[in-house]
Amino acid sequence: MSAPFTDLLARADAELARLEAAAAAIATNLVDLDDSGARKDLDRTALTGETAAAWADATAALTQLWDGYGQLTALITAARSARQQRRFGDRERSAYIDQVLGRSITLSTTTVPLAARGLLGAGKVTTSCSPAELLSAMEAAFQVAVGVATRAGEVWHRLLPAAADAAARIATLRTLTRSALLDEADRRLGELTARLAGDPLGCDERALAEIRTLIDRADAERTSADELREALAQRLADAHDLATRLAAAAHTAAAAEERAAGRFPDTALATVAGPDLGPDLAAIDALAAAGHWALISPRLAAWTRRARERLAGLEAAAARNARLLAARDELRGRLGAYEAKAGSRGVAEDPVLAPLAERARGLLYTAPCDLEAARGAVAAYQDAVSALTTAREGRR
Repeated sequence: MSAPFTDLLARADAELARLEAAAAAIATNLVDLDDSGARKDLDRTALTGETAAAWADATAALTQLWDGYGQLTALITAARSARQQRRFGDRERSAYIDQVLGRSITLSTTTVPLAARGLLGAGKVTTSCSPAELLSAMEAAFQVAVGVATRAGEVWHRLLPAAADAAARIATLRTLTRSALLDEADRRLGELTARLAGDPLGCDERALAEIRTLIDRADAERTSADELREALAQRLADAHDLATRLAAAAHTAAAAEERAAGRFPDTALATVAGPDLGPDLAAIDALAAAGHWALISPRLAAWTRRARERLAGLEAAAARNARLLAARDELRGRLGAYEAKAGSRGVAEDPVLAPLAERARGLLYTAPCDLEAARGAVAAYQDAVSALTTAREGRR
């Protein structure tokens, strides 16, 4: 084998190893992109404007990516198989080198209309590329898809909470004053949030700054500091009531989690961990004590929103963990009832029923309890008891 041929074979081997490593990385990155929150949000949102156009291009790029990944892995598999075959003569080496280094990947085959052909023209035109060129094209397509998803996700992440805070401030100020400035801010915020929902890439962030300016002006124009203090004092009292509810909900949720802990798989439990909002409320109390009422409103609105979200989370966690215990106890009761029925009919020791009862009892009285498996086992025993007793009654 000549030196140039040897060099080409070494280059092909190195390229194949590079392609295999690249394919593994591509698989991971494509799955991560598919699982990303921004990608899912874009797929399930009715997009408009600039974002709709950009995501259409990104979706086409994703299709190209997956198609390219399929072609690349097929080539790698075929090339590795060829490289490892026992007979690897000059012809096989040449084919292998051309496969890895040459333009061996067919991208498309297009039929040329008869009217567009010359006498000597081909009926079909094939576009092909090398594996390395395919990788470059896939990298460009990946950057397109990731770029759109990332930019849209960043806009949503940045502007949605800010818009919610602006809406909370407007709602708070409406309880304190009537203002044309607030009406204008509310109208503009509605337009912004409507556009933000479907076209994050087309949103002008300066619009939010202008809305905040209107809100600030409305806040500054309130005529009575006494009314402000009175309203905020009431809201602060409401916040303390909410803090009391939070403490009670946290205790209830922790107790429900403790009762369920160890009795069910950890993955089935709802955890009750979360931020302690007490220090933030204490800081607002300190502002009130110092008479800094103008600083309290936005902080109190943000605290109240987070407290309500925390309360909802605690209540949901407590309910979920309580449902686990209730479901298990209901299944235990049902199993006991059917065991009693089997005993009263004299079939409890039936060779079909006994193992079913033993399995159901084992699942229900062994921790951690797999509720789905236990539910199936109890249903199987229930069906067997019903079938057996029905059959015996039919023979009488």
